[in-house]
Amino acid sequence: MAVVVVQRASAETPAAVSGALVAAGLTLRRVPSAEGGAAPLGLGDAEGLILLDAPDAADTLAPALVRAALAAQVPVLALGAGAGLLTDLAARAAATETLDVRMEPTPAAATDPLFAGSEPPPHTFRLGGSAWVVRPAGGPDHAPGGPFDERIDQLLFRYAELVAARAQHTTARAFFTQRADAWEERFAYQAPAYAAAVTRMRLRPGATAMDLGCGTGRAMPALRELVGPHGRVLGVDVTPAMLCAAARHGRTHHGHLLAADCTRLPVPRSSVHGIFSAGLLDHLPDPRAALAEWARVAARDGVLLLFHPSGRAERAARHGRPLDPEDLLAEHNLRPALTSTGWRLDEYEDATGHFLAHATLAG
Repeated sequence: MAVVVVQRASAETPAAVSGALVAAGLTLRRVPSAEGGAAPLGLGDAEGLILLDAPDAADTLAPALVRAALAAQVPVLALGAGAGLLTDLAARAAATETLDVRMEPTPAAATDPLFAGSEPPPHTFRLGGSAWVVRPAGGPDHAPGGPFDERIDQLLFRYAELVAARAQHTTARAFFTQRADAWEERFAYQAPAYAAAVTRMRLRPGATAMDLGCGTGRAMPALRELVGPHGRVLGVDVTPAMLCAAARHGRTHHGHLLAADCTRLPVPRSSVHGIFSAGLLDHLPDPRAALAEWARVAARDGVLLLFHPSGRAERAARHGRPLDPEDLLAEHNLRPALTSTGWRLDEYEDATGHFLAHATLAG
């Protein structure tokens, strides 16, 4: 896990910055703010971004990194002179309506993920939900490379802990944000397979159905047809850019789109009759926790359908590797994982052209 630190090539990274990152198990990667050209790494390789310096007029790298980070909701912390870059870019983005970046003062707000339960430094602001700014107070303590006061030291440790905790989601958002615009067209040919899989859920009209890890919402039209006009369809994904793409492709006509972590769903207990999930479970850091959460929100006799438009052997061959006996989706692994989290595996198909596992909520 890495955090990119943007500062002038001649400056030393403050010990408080490097110390906080190391303590959280993070790697520091410096990017000189005066170098133009292409970024040396994509946001898929970084879980956080710290800005310590304002870039030169000729610098194209730092603004590009910041714009990409804001779009993908990578946690950004701007200190001292770096605050100017972040606030300027945020103001421009807001003016052109390309990003949701409202400037809000955050005096130890109870709901702020960085400042809750602490006293923030003065001149502190939050931009949107994933960027924080500590503006220069006019003294030498805020100079790049100089010492920070105690509150900023504490802030750095809290930021590093937040980055480490969000790392899995940050990587996923960065990966899919870059691909969201082309995703629907690239995989449009799979729509019939998704529709056929959804019918296997056998939901009644009026039921509530959820597409977990919905991406651009390819399963949502079929789910709507299954539950009818009086049913409810939710498309849930952790990447806002994918949900925006889903909206552009008309998925809001079929249901509601929700940005959320699939292991902590903002959904009442026993409220969902059918959960459809394609290509998600085996990519999660804690699949059993996810299955337990899905069981929590499932109604009595709720249905879970795990799907992929390719079989396991086909996907393994595509990546040039043999089938892995430790693969979670292998039946001998999936069945006990489902059983231990409250599900009963009813149907299992690992065919050449698709993977499908149908489970119902036990007891």
